[in-house]
Amino acid sequence: MGASEDAFTQTEEDAMTMAVPELETPEKIAGFFVDLFDRRGGVKYGEGVTQTEHAIQSAVHADQQEGGDALICAALLHDIGHLLHEDGRYHAAEGIDAVHETVGAAFLEHFFGPDVTEPVRLHVDAKRYLCAVEPDYFDRLSEASILSLELQGGPMQADEVKAFEASPHAEAAVALRRIDEAAKAEGLTLPGIDRFAPVIEAMARTSQA
Repeated sequence: MGASEDAFTQTEEDAMTMAVPELETPEKIAGFFVDLFDRRGGVKYGEGVTQTEHAIQSAVHADQQEGGDALICAALLHDIGHLLHEDGRYHAAEGIDAVHETVGAAFLEHFFGPDVTEPVRLHVDAKRYLCAVEPDYFDRLSEASILSLELQGGPMQADEVKAFEASPHAEAAVALRRIDEAAKAEGLTLPGIDRFAPVIEAMARTSQA
């Protein structure tokens, strides 16, 4: 599918303002995201893998853990917010928190229900949470994750931990976060992004029901 570049335009005044394409069917929704990765996912983001490689590895991990279609879809699309920026920069290296989790979740809400969007929205908070409640979790973070953690507020404080644990999507967000950190292996032979198109279609179909 040839999605128009105009679909991704963001205003300088509000990074969360973007034109959302009108996609009437689950098949078109899946095609849109596959096309987006094909066009923009070849960029590295401080790790040794590209956005597309990271997304595919994440989805494969979720599938291997039998996390269900919602977690697989969330894993595949959890960093989609990075691909919605026009400039293609690695913002964290410039000391900028691009709030990709918020931008991504807001965009995904047009196509999916909360079982997909909320773990995406919370996966950064889940990193901050795990750094607060698991003493050795910080040591497992990549250099890029440590850099972004500093920009995202560092480990949670006690009141933040309590609020996070109260979320009905906290468990899925933590599962997604663990997948996120594990999905950065270099040099793997991976399936194409289109392997997961049926999962995207299934979750979009669930949202439309």
